[in-house]
Amino acid sequence: MTLRRLTFDDLEDCSRLAEDRNWGAERHKWRLLFEVGEPYGIEAPDGDGLAATNVLTPYGDDHAVISMVLTASRYARRGLGRQLMNHVLERADGRAVSLYATEHGRPLYEEFGFRVAGMTATRTGVFHGEPSGRTRPATPADLEAILALDAEVFGTDRSPVLRRMSGFGEGVRIADGGYAHRWDNDGTTAIGPVVARDERTARDLIGDLALDAGRKIRIDLDLDREDLTRWTEEHGLTRAFTCAHMVWHGDLPGDRSRQFLPFMLALG
Repeated sequence: MTLRRLTFDDLEDCSRLAEDRNWGAERHKWRLLFEVGEPYGIEAPDGDGLAATNVLTPYGDDHAVISMVLTASRYARRGLGRQLMNHVLERADGRAVSLYATEHGRPLYEEFGFRVAGMTATRTGVFHGEPSGRTRPATPADLEAILALDAEVFGTDRSPVLRRMSGFGEGVRIADGGYAHRWDNDGTTAIGPVVARDERTARDLIGDLALDAGRKIRIDLDLDREDLTRWTEEHGLTRAFTCAHMVWHGDLPGDRSRQFLPFMLALG
């Protein structure tokens, strides 16, 4: 089976593979990952698309994220996921690597030496509330300040991803000491990243973006943020599923206290 770097010509096969494993097609998300990361795949021996995929997204010289670890159901338990993991961990070139793992995928990552750094619950629903009056839409003039704040809080440079927010997403809002972004994921508005100086500011940003969306939203919230979790429940969001945030060859970078939501699980 041929392992190779994927190209934009493979996007439709990636979406088909995701649907085969009961994920959404998420074509919009796949395209962003192809733009900012290193997508890899193994060609299906029967000639029908891809047998397995994953994506490595490096951030600077010290951190990288692995995502979209998928194997076609007809090729399950043949070691393809392990083969691709070996490849991208070598490509990580000494960086600390993180990923979000389902209970199904977690045993594989533990075999490679990944450890659990935290637990995250995906929450969905239609948000109910009132505008905070303390945030505003970002303008192009705000971008450099957003990038500087994010580098300080995230702990490494993810500007290639953040510079795409205006084209990829549906809106960016800023507040004193924070910013947040929302984007469309197959008809649901996902919110992330959210970087803020404190929980009050994070609530203002999340709430205002959710109200702007006016439809079902999704957030990926660490379980240890109990007060923020209760607030989301009070405003209409319920838990959909839980996954483990795992790290290999180091620690998660940055100031986790000010990282309220990831960009998406696939990007950290």
